[in-house]
Amino acid sequence: MKKRIAAGLLALVMVLGLAACAKSGGDGDSAKELTFITGGESGTYYAFGTVLAGQISDRTDTSVKAIVGAGSKGNIENMDANDAQLGFVQSDVMAYAYNGTNLFAESGKIDNFSTVAALYMEQVQIVTLDPAIKSVADLAGKNVSVGENGSGVYFNAIDVLSAYDLTLDDITPTYQSFGDSTEAMQDGKIDAAFIVAGAPTTAITSLAATRDVYIVELDDEHIDKLMEASPYYSKNVIPADAYGLEKDATTVAVGAVIIARDDVSEDAVYDVVSGIFDSIDTLGHDKKNELSLDFATSVTAVPYHPGAAKYFAEQGITVPTK
Repeated sequence: MKKRIAAGLLALVMVLGLAACAKSGGDGDSAKELTFITGGESGTYYAFGTVLAGQISDRTDTSVKAIVGAGSKGNIENMDANDAQLGFVQSDVMAYAYNGTNLFAESGKIDNFSTVAALYMEQVQIVTLDPAIKSVADLAGKNVSVGENGSGVYFNAIDVLSAYDLTLDDITPTYQSFGDSTEAMQDGKIDAAFIVAGAPTTAITSLAATRDVYIVELDDEHIDKLMEASPYYSKNVIPADAYGLEKDATTVAVGAVIIARDDVSEDAVYDVVSGIFDSIDTLGHDKKNELSLDFATSVTAVPYHPGAAKYFAEQGITVPTK
Protein backbone atom coordinates (compact mmCIF):
# COMPACT_ATOMS: atom_id res chain seq x y z
CA MET A 1 0.00 0.00 0.00
CA LYS A 2 2.78 2.41 0.99
CA LYS A 3 4.61 1.61 -2.26
CA ARG A 4 1.47 2.43 -4.30
CA ILE A 5 1.05 5.74 -2.45
CA ALA A 6 4.71 6.58 -2.96
CA ALA A 7 4.46 5.76 -6.66
CA GLY A 8 1.35 7.92 -6.97
CA LEU A 9 3.05 10.83 -5.25
CA LEU A 10 6.08 10.45 -7.53
CA ALA A 11 3.86 10.51 -10.61
CA LEU A 12 2.09 13.62 -9.34
CA VAL A 13 5.42 15.34 -8.71
CA MET A 14 6.56 14.47 -12.26
CA VAL A 15 3.36 15.86 -13.78
CA LEU A 16 3.67 19.08 -11.81
CA GLY A 17 7.32 19.33 -12.74
CA LEU A 18 6.55 18.94 -16.43
CA ALA A 19 3.83 21.59 -16.20
CA ALA A 20 6.24 23.97 -14.51
CA CYS A 21 8.84 23.27 -17.18
CA ALA A 22 6.31 24.03 -19.91
CA LYS A 23 5.46 27.34 -18.32
CA SER A 24 9.10 28.29 -17.76
CA GLY A 25 10.40 27.61 -21.27
CA GLY A 26 10.66 23.90 -22.01
CA ASP A 27 10.22 22.45 -25.51
CA GLY A 28 6.44 22.43 -25.04
CA ASP A 29 6.04 26.05 -24.01
CA SER A 30 3.75 28.48 -25.79
CA ALA A 31 6.77 30.40 -27.09
CA LYS A 32 7.31 27.47 -29.50
CA GLU A 33 3.71 27.37 -30.67
CA LEU A 34 3.43 30.07 -33.32
CA THR A 35 0.59 31.43 -35.42
CA PHE A 36 1.60 32.28 -39.00
CA ILE A 37 -0.71 34.78 -40.74
CA THR A 38 -0.66 34.42 -44.53
CA GLY A 39 -3.16 35.58 -47.17
CA GLY A 40 -6.51 34.75 -48.75
CA GLU A 41 -7.48 31.10 -49.10
CA SER A 42 -7.10 31.21 -52.91
CA GLY A 43 -3.71 32.92 -52.86
CA THR A 44 -0.08 31.78 -52.83
CA TYR A 45 0.60 33.16 -49.35
CA TYR A 46 -1.94 30.82 -47.75
CA ALA A 47 -1.21 27.77 -49.92
CA PHE A 48 2.55 27.96 -49.49
CA GLY A 49 2.31 29.16 -45.90
CA THR A 50 0.27 26.09 -44.97
CA VAL A 51 2.91 23.82 -46.49
CA LEU A 52 5.71 25.66 -44.69
CA ALA A 53 3.87 25.52 -41.36
CA GLY A 54 3.34 21.77 -41.74
CA GLN A 55 6.96 21.06 -42.51
CA ILE A 56 8.31 23.23 -39.68
CA SER A 57 5.95 21.54 -37.24
CA ASP A 58 6.92 18.06 -38.46
CA ARG A 59 10.68 18.57 -38.49
CA THR A 60 11.39 20.80 -35.49
CA ASP A 61 10.36 21.35 -31.88
CA THR A 62 8.32 24.41 -32.90
CA SER A 63 4.65 24.05 -33.84
CA VAL A 64 3.39 26.50 -36.47
CA LYS A 65 -0.24 27.02 -37.47
CA ALA A 66 -0.99 28.89 -40.72
CA ILE A 67 -4.10 31.08 -40.74
CA VAL A 68 -5.84 33.18 -43.40
CA GLY A 69 -4.68 36.81 -43.57
CA ALA A 70 -5.75 40.03 -45.22
CA GLY A 71 -2.53 40.85 -47.05
CA SER A 72 0.72 42.52 -46.05
CA LYS A 73 -0.64 45.61 -44.28
CA GLY A 74 -3.29 43.68 -42.36
CA ASN A 75 -0.79 40.97 -41.45
CA ILE A 76 1.59 43.49 -39.89
CA GLU A 77 -1.25 45.11 -37.96
CA ASN A 78 -2.45 41.73 -36.68
CA MET A 79 1.06 40.83 -35.63
CA ASP A 80 1.35 44.16 -33.83
CA ALA A 81 -1.75 43.15 -31.85
CA ASN A 82 -0.06 39.78 -31.15
CA ASP A 83 -2.80 37.89 -32.97
CA ALA A 84 0.04 36.18 -34.87
CA GLN A 85 3.77 35.83 -34.30
CA LEU A 86 4.83 35.14 -37.90
CA GLY A 87 3.56 36.73 -41.10
CA PHE A 88 3.90 36.77 -44.88
CA VAL A 89 4.50 40.29 -46.26
CA GLN A 90 5.78 42.08 -49.32
CA SER A 91 9.25 43.54 -48.76
CA ASP A 92 8.12 47.03 -49.72
CA VAL A 93 5.13 47.03 -47.36
CA MET A 94 7.23 45.87 -44.43
CA ALA A 95 9.62 48.75 -45.17
CA TYR A 96 6.67 51.17 -45.15
CA ALA A 97 5.60 49.85 -41.74
CA TYR A 98 9.11 49.87 -40.29
CA ASN A 99 9.70 53.48 -41.36
CA GLY A 100 6.14 54.79 -40.92
CA THR A 101 5.72 55.86 -44.57
CA ASN A 102 3.18 55.40 -47.38
CA LEU A 103 0.59 52.87 -46.15
CA PHE A 104 1.61 53.60 -42.54
CA ALA A 105 2.11 57.37 -42.80
CA GLU A 106 -1.12 58.21 -40.99
CA SER A 107 -1.37 55.30 -38.57
CA GLY A 108 2.29 55.49 -37.59
CA LYS A 109 5.24 53.15 -37.78
CA ILE A 110 5.19 49.56 -36.58
CA ASP A 111 8.72 48.34 -36.00
CA ASN A 112 8.39 45.55 -33.43
CA PHE A 113 9.23 42.86 -35.97
CA SER A 114 12.27 41.47 -37.76
CA THR A 115 13.01 39.64 -41.01
CA VAL A 116 13.06 35.85 -40.95
CA ALA A 117 13.73 35.09 -44.63
CA ALA A 118 12.91 36.27 -48.13
CA LEU A 119 11.34 33.42 -50.09
CA TYR A 120 10.35 34.38 -53.64
CA MET A 121 9.71 37.37 -55.90
CA GLU A 122 6.47 39.17 -56.72
CA GLN A 123 6.92 41.05 -59.99
CA VAL A 124 5.64 44.52 -60.83
CA GLN A 125 3.76 43.61 -64.00
CA ILE A 126 2.52 46.49 -66.15
CA VAL A 127 0.08 44.80 -68.48
CA THR A 128 -1.43 46.17 -71.68
CA LEU A 129 -3.18 45.00 -74.83
CA ASP A 130 -1.73 47.92 -76.80
CA PRO A 131 1.61 47.04 -78.48
CA ALA A 132 2.32 50.76 -78.92
CA ILE A 133 2.84 51.12 -75.15
CA LYS A 134 6.44 49.97 -74.89
CA SER A 135 7.78 52.06 -72.00
CA VAL A 136 6.49 53.47 -68.71
CA ALA A 137 6.89 56.88 -70.33
CA ASP A 138 4.24 55.84 -72.88
CA LEU A 139 1.67 55.64 -70.05
CA ALA A 140 1.44 59.45 -69.99
CA GLY A 141 -2.09 60.48 -70.92
CA LYS A 142 -3.39 56.90 -70.73
CA ASN A 143 -6.09 55.31 -68.57
CA VAL A 144 -4.16 53.13 -66.14
CA SER A 145 -5.26 50.96 -63.22
CA VAL A 146 -2.90 51.51 -60.29
CA GLY A 147 -4.39 48.97 -57.91
CA GLU A 148 -6.93 49.57 -55.22
CA ASN A 149 -6.61 52.93 -53.48
CA GLY A 150 -4.06 52.78 -50.67
CA SER A 151 -2.93 49.25 -51.55
CA GLY A 152 0.65 48.08 -51.91
CA VAL A 153 0.17 48.02 -55.69
CA TYR A 154 -0.88 51.67 -55.57
CA PHE A 155 2.43 52.66 -54.00
CA ASN A 156 4.37 50.37 -56.36
CA ALA A 157 2.77 52.25 -59.24
CA ILE A 158 3.68 55.62 -57.75
CA ASP A 159 7.28 54.47 -57.25
CA VAL A 160 7.66 53.23 -60.82
CA LEU A 161 6.00 56.29 -62.35
CA SER A 162 8.24 58.54 -60.23
CA ALA A 163 11.35 56.86 -61.63
CA TYR A 164 10.19 58.09 -65.04
CA ASP A 165 9.39 61.58 -63.68
CA LEU A 166 5.64 60.91 -63.91
CA THR A 167 2.92 61.29 -61.28
CA LEU A 168 -0.71 60.24 -61.09
CA ASP A 169 -1.55 63.64 -62.59
CA ASP A 170 0.18 62.56 -65.81
CA ILE A 171 -2.15 59.60 -66.30
CA THR A 172 -5.86 58.97 -65.78
CA PRO A 173 -5.75 56.55 -62.84
CA THR A 174 -8.38 54.00 -61.92
CA TYR A 175 -8.32 52.01 -58.69
CA GLN A 176 -9.17 48.38 -59.33
CA SER A 177 -8.35 44.83 -58.28
CA PHE A 178 -6.39 42.53 -60.57
CA GLY A 179 -9.48 40.81 -61.93
CA ASP A 180 -11.40 44.05 -62.46
CA SER A 181 -8.35 45.56 -64.18
CA THR A 182 -8.02 42.80 -66.75
CA GLU A 183 -11.77 42.87 -67.43
CA ALA A 184 -11.65 46.64 -67.93
CA MET A 185 -8.72 46.23 -70.32
CA GLN A 186 -10.57 43.61 -72.30
CA ASP A 187 -13.58 45.94 -72.54
CA GLY A 188 -11.39 48.81 -73.73
CA LYS A 189 -12.05 50.94 -70.63
CA ILE A 190 -8.40 51.21 -69.59
CA ASP A 191 -5.12 51.05 -71.49
CA ALA A 192 -2.88 49.34 -68.96
CA ALA A 193 -2.77 48.02 -65.40
CA PHE A 194 -0.22 47.59 -62.63
CA ILE A 195 -0.42 44.08 -61.18
CA VAL A 196 2.03 43.02 -58.49
CA ALA A 197 2.17 39.26 -57.93
CA GLY A 198 4.30 36.26 -58.75
CA ALA A 199 4.25 35.47 -62.45
CA PRO A 200 2.37 33.77 -63.94
CA THR A 201 -0.61 35.49 -62.32
CA THR A 202 -4.08 34.02 -62.81
CA ALA A 203 -5.75 37.30 -63.83
CA ILE A 204 -3.18 37.87 -66.59
CA THR A 205 -3.12 34.23 -67.67
CA SER A 206 -6.89 34.33 -68.16
CA LEU A 207 -6.57 37.48 -70.28
CA ALA A 208 -3.74 35.96 -72.32
CA ALA A 209 -5.92 32.97 -73.13
CA THR A 210 -8.05 35.12 -75.46
CA ARG A 211 -5.91 38.18 -76.25
CA ASP A 212 -2.29 39.04 -77.03
CA VAL A 213 -0.93 40.62 -73.87
CA TYR A 214 2.17 42.75 -73.52
CA ILE A 215 4.31 43.52 -70.47
CA VAL A 216 5.67 47.08 -70.39
CA GLU A 217 9.38 46.78 -69.68
CA LEU A 218 11.62 48.94 -67.50
CA ASP A 219 15.11 49.83 -68.76
CA ASP A 220 18.28 49.57 -66.68
CA GLU A 221 18.72 53.34 -66.24
CA HIS A 222 15.31 53.76 -64.64
CA ILE A 223 15.57 50.51 -62.66
CA ASP A 224 18.79 51.82 -61.09
CA LYS A 225 17.07 55.12 -60.30
CA LEU A 226 14.12 53.32 -58.72
CA MET A 227 16.33 51.03 -56.63
CA GLU A 228 18.42 53.94 -55.40
CA ALA A 229 15.29 55.65 -54.09
CA SER A 230 13.62 52.43 -52.89
CA PRO A 231 16.14 49.65 -52.11
CA TYR A 232 13.46 47.01 -51.50
CA TYR A 233 13.02 46.61 -55.28
CA SER A 234 15.25 44.38 -57.39
CA LYS A 235 15.62 43.81 -61.11
CA ASN A 236 13.64 40.84 -62.35
CA VAL A 237 12.73 39.11 -65.60
CA ILE A 238 9.33 37.66 -66.50
CA PRO A 239 9.91 34.69 -68.83
CA ALA A 240 8.22 34.81 -72.21
CA ASP A 241 6.40 31.53 -71.63
CA ALA A 242 4.57 32.95 -68.61
CA TYR A 243 2.02 34.60 -70.91
CA GLY A 244 3.06 33.64 -74.43
CA LEU A 245 5.14 36.81 -74.86
CA GLU A 246 7.42 37.35 -77.83
CA LYS A 247 10.42 37.65 -75.49
CA ASP A 248 11.32 37.86 -71.82
CA ALA A 249 10.25 41.11 -70.16
CA THR A 250 12.49 43.06 -67.77
CA THR A 251 10.84 44.65 -64.75
CA VAL A 252 11.35 45.01 -61.00
CA ALA A 253 10.04 42.94 -58.16
CA VAL A 254 9.52 42.96 -54.43
CA GLY A 255 10.13 39.98 -52.22
CA ALA A 256 7.64 37.76 -50.43
CA VAL A 257 9.13 37.72 -46.94
CA ILE A 258 8.41 35.98 -43.65
CA ILE A 259 8.70 38.27 -40.63
CA ALA A 260 8.48 37.55 -36.89
CA ARG A 261 7.64 39.59 -33.85
CA ASP A 262 10.78 40.62 -31.98
CA ASP A 263 9.59 38.86 -28.83
CA VAL A 264 9.50 35.42 -30.49
CA SER A 265 12.34 33.34 -29.03
CA GLU A 266 15.61 32.85 -30.86
CA ASP A 267 15.15 29.06 -30.73
CA ALA A 268 11.69 29.22 -32.28
CA VAL A 269 12.75 31.39 -35.21
CA TYR A 270 15.83 29.21 -35.71
CA ASP A 271 13.45 26.25 -36.02
CA VAL A 272 11.33 28.14 -38.56
CA VAL A 273 14.32 28.82 -40.82
CA SER A 274 15.93 25.40 -40.42
CA GLY A 275 12.59 23.70 -40.94
CA ILE A 276 12.32 25.37 -44.33
CA PHE A 277 15.87 25.43 -45.66
CA ASP A 278 17.22 22.12 -44.35
CA SER A 279 14.60 20.25 -46.37
CA ILE A 280 13.56 22.37 -49.35
CA ASP A 281 13.06 19.37 -51.62
CA THR A 282 10.33 17.91 -49.43
CA LEU A 283 8.11 21.01 -49.55
CA GLY A 284 4.92 20.16 -51.42
CA HIS A 285 4.58 23.38 -53.40
CA ASP A 286 6.10 24.67 -56.66
CA LYS A 287 7.42 27.80 -54.93
CA LYS A 288 10.08 25.61 -53.35
CA ASN A 289 11.94 25.91 -56.66
CA GLU A 290 12.51 29.62 -56.00
CA LEU A 291 13.98 29.22 -52.52
CA SER A 292 17.68 29.90 -52.00
CA LEU A 293 19.94 31.00 -49.15
CA ASP A 294 21.26 33.88 -51.25
CA PHE A 295 17.79 35.32 -51.73
CA ALA A 296 16.68 34.47 -48.21
CA THR A 297 19.47 36.67 -46.83
CA SER A 298 19.10 39.55 -49.31
CA VAL A 299 16.77 41.81 -47.29
CA THR A 300 18.30 45.16 -46.28
CA ALA A 301 15.26 47.28 -45.36
CA VAL A 302 14.48 45.52 -42.04
CA PRO A 303 17.09 43.75 -39.84
CA TYR A 304 16.94 40.01 -39.27
CA HIS A 305 15.72 38.21 -36.17
CA PRO A 306 18.57 36.74 -34.05
CA GLY A 307 17.19 33.24 -34.57
CA ALA A 308 17.39 33.64 -38.35
CA ALA A 309 20.84 35.22 -38.10
CA LYS A 310 22.06 32.21 -36.08
CA TYR A 311 20.92 29.78 -38.76
CA PHE A 312 22.37 31.77 -41.64
CA ALA A 313 25.68 32.20 -39.76
CA GLU A 314 25.93 28.40 -39.63
CA GLN A 315 25.66 28.47 -43.42
CA GLY A 316 28.49 31.02 -43.63
CA ILE A 317 26.25 34.04 -44.28
CA THR A 318 26.14 37.14 -42.08
CA VAL A 319 22.91 39.17 -41.99
CA PRO A 320 22.23 42.46 -40.16
CA THR A 321 20.37 42.33 -36.86
CA LYS A 322 18.99 45.05 -34.57
